[in-house]
Amino acid sequence: MGAGAPQKVFSSVKAFSARGKLLAKNDFQTLAESRDLDELVTRMKNTVYVDVISRLSKPFTAEKIEAVLRSRLADVQYALTKSGGSAILDIYYLKFLIWNLKLIFKGKVLEKPYEEIEPKINLHAAELIGQRDIIVKALVAKDIEEAASNLASSKFGDEITKAVSLYNEKKNIQVFDTYFDKIFYKKLATAMKKSGEQDVTPLVGMDIDFYNLLSVLRGIFWELDDQQMQDLIVSYTSTIPRDLITRMSALEFVSDAFDELANTRYNNLIPQVDNPIEAIAQFERAFEIESYKAANRTFTKMFSVSNIIGILKLTNYEVRNLAAIAFAVEQKIEPQTTMSKLILAE
Repeated sequence: MGAGAPQKVFSSVKAFSARGKLLAKNDFQTLAESRDLDELVTRMKNTVYVDVISRLSKPFTAEKIEAVLRSRLADVQYALTKSGGSAILDIYYLKFLIWNLKLIFKGKVLEKPYEEIEPKINLHAAELIGQRDIIVKALVAKDIEEAASNLASSKFGDEITKAVSLYNEKKNIQVFDTYFDKIFYKKLATAMKKSGEQDVTPLVGMDIDFYNLLSVLRGIFWELDDQQMQDLIVSYTSTIPRDLITRMSALEFVSDAFDELANTRYNNLIPQVDNPIEAIAQFERAFEIESYKAANRTFTKMFSVSNIIGILKLTNYEVRNLAAIAFAVEQKIEPQTTMSKLILAE
């Protein structure tokens, strides 16, 4: 069921209010120019993040900064999700769980010890929706096989087992990104069909297109067979229908798959490089910028669930940008290089 009218109005107003507090490009520039993390923390105290940043203890690290930012993000998104009254918003909150699981499984593949993975995990986000056990069961496992076994009876069990199996075959760590994303996008597609909330269709449909197209492109690069490729696809949209996905999936080269997008709304995102790894990376970034713009466009109309989805996306990008800046300042990366990597309005 869609959100009731009073709830929708209240949540939409909250979303517009939150949008007004987002950082501007100049703010990010000022933060990126910090000489060290002490200066970055001082400068961040002049933003809406003052409360969480003030809780940090020295010595400051990029990891500590990202952790408090993500906890605040979980609180903000949980509040918006609960006030929005839409099943679609509940699914978007699941991204926090997915993010944690990706970190854990990729950490175990890289043979990182528990002590190195645990500080990166945001248990607070999982606790808010009563899903702490899923994260802990994966975290305490000695390897990916044991983690998959521990989660076999969970709602994510089947996809996690497939992810481990495909990783063992292809030895590409991005398999975990793809399969854990599949969990999220499959649930998102189902929720969108059930909701009947027409105003969210462009935004949610674009997200599903993003996942399907990236999965097909990566699948071609990994030389997946037809069954493996079809298993990754979550749903179809009017923008990227079944026949287009089928044609792309049958191709041998990533460049040929991109050619199939020439007559779609995403033709302007096609990369102009030959290297398939670089081409997929460029396409992913271009699509994220397009998604960022689409989230901003939701604010042309008030009293819509799409406003709430829009602010969820924009706050996510903001925290990603801030985490990237913290890492760059810690690593003494030049500000102009840092700024070129952020997802921002042109």
